[in-house]
Amino acid sequence: MKRNGLTVKFVANVKPAATVKRYSDGGGLLLVVQPTGGKSWIQRLVVDGKRRDLGLGSVEFVTLAEARDRAYENRRAARTGSTMPSAVRRRTVPTFADGLEAVIAVHSPTWKDRDDLERRWRQTLDAHAAGFMDRPIDTLTTGDVLGVLSPVWTTKRATATRVRQRLSTIFQWAVAKGYRADNPAGDAIGAALPKGGAKTSHHEAVPHAEVREVLDAIRQSAGWRGAKLALEFLILTGARSGEVRGAKWEEIDGDVWTIPADRAKTGRDHRVPLSGPARAILETAKAIRGTSGYVFPATRGGLMADTTLGRLVRSAGVAAKVHGFRSTFRDWCGESGVDREVAEAALAHVVRGVEGAYARSDLLDRRRPIMDRWAAYVTGEKLGKVVKLRAG
Repeated sequence: MKRNGLTVKFVANVKPAATVKRYSDGGGLLLVVQPTGGKSWIQRLVVDGKRRDLGLGSVEFVTLAEARDRAYENRRAARTGSTMPSAVRRRTVPTFADGLEAVIAVHSPTWKDRDDLERRWRQTLDAHAAGFMDRPIDTLTTGDVLGVLSPVWTTKRATATRVRQRLSTIFQWAVAKGYRADNPAGDAIGAALPKGGAKTSHHEAVPHAEVREVLDAIRQSAGWRGAKLALEFLILTGARSGEVRGAKWEEIDGDVWTIPADRAKTGRDHRVPLSGPARAILETAKAIRGTSGYVFPATRGGLMADTTLGRLVRSAGVAAKVHGFRSTFRDWCGESGVDREVAEAALAHVVRGVEGAYARSDLLDRRRPIMDRWAAYVTGEKLGKVVKLRAG
């Protein structure tokens, strides 16, 4: 086989194509060029009777001469029966766990609820891909990924989809860095996964006529006081779980709660007019105010876990999901004559198309009486009345 088939000029100037391209230098050394423009070195070598693709690093950090030297050392080690190729691979290619840390470091600064989402990434992969963590990222195969996804693909499709997406992101990072040439959680695996199975369902919602009974059940439950206050505040404001759990006292200004852009799903500040009962909850919450700054802290302070409110709902015997209360509020709006644009603004939904292009105002003043009416409907309190609450 011809050796030294590549030149420094070719490596520097070769352009990406629509698909992955591999250019041989001889001796199993390949230059891999991704459609994105990323360039990396891999070496195809037989180690212990099995063909391996060893990642030798990105062109950004490994020159052609250095790649040839590493490839030569690997060939010599393989010929003499040494274990050097494996040692070289482990020294030059990170583990899957290293990839996870790198991806979190790159992406987490842009995440809303950064700490919460990082924790969920780690929990998901610890639960379903723990066996990947210590393995060099270039040794994982499509078969490994199938082994993780197949047991939950037809029974827990939403979970399996999240696992696949997170695996894929880490493998994409490895491809971009030149540690491997493919993404084993990408499109190629789709044909091997069964169609159908568990379907994604909408969040179960409580009929709005039953919300008052739900609130009574929650108040009488044995849950953490802060969680009960948070859930009632969520119902009264129509806010999302992460927005309520992450609420800080500095965001409250009189009868307005401003959810900052970095925590709002829309990516822009969202003002929430606070009804009398909602303000009463804040007054009660001051009794559990700690040093964390959170309005509804966890039992030991800090951010309340995303599972806490769901457990509270289940413990109260309520057949609904926390996010479903937003649907409950929206249904009530639809049946109570609330204008569509006002209802959508209350839920911080982005209105698209021509209508959205002209919707510059957040309609705060028009939303105030709507939130007062909603609070009176679900609590039985008179409009505008602020009552000190007991939260167990």
